Amino acid sequence: MEIILTQDITGVGYKNDLLTVKDGYGRNYLIPKKMAVIATESNKKQLAELKKQQSFKQEKIRKEAEALAKALEGSALKIVVKASTTGKIFGSVNSIIVANAIKEQRKVEIDRKKINLDEEHIKEVGTFKAVVKLHKDVEVEIELDVVAD
Repeated sequence: MEIILTQDITGVGYKNDLLTVKDGYGRNYLIPKKMAVIATESNKKQLAELKKQQSFKQEKIRKEAEALAKALEGSALKIVVKASTTGKIFGSVNSIIVANAIKEQRKVEIDRKKINLDEEHIKEVGTFKAVVKLHKDVEVEIELDVVAD
């Protein structure tokens, strides 16, 4: 079944993508939740016109994302947490804490949902990597130095 996504869906695709999915997934999940529409000829023509109009806007947004990626690239974020003498953190470091650290140290606000850590939560002191997905074509890897208070 061919569908057109009406919003970004992690692991499936991005808004306005034309995809082929299994019939049950499309009819029973994506379409009833208004995440997608059936790709009829008229919907495909509307999509082509919409993409034509939005290409200029998307290029501008992508360039802004690349500039932001250059600003974040190659720098380590220092995250200070309370930890035991063995290096175990009281609590954990997650994407919310990383987003706040970027905001404080780099003066850039990034949505926490765009930050992917190697692990779901960091629970010990050390150096870790995080990937920030700024645009569907632009992502940057940042280094996190988690240190004890």
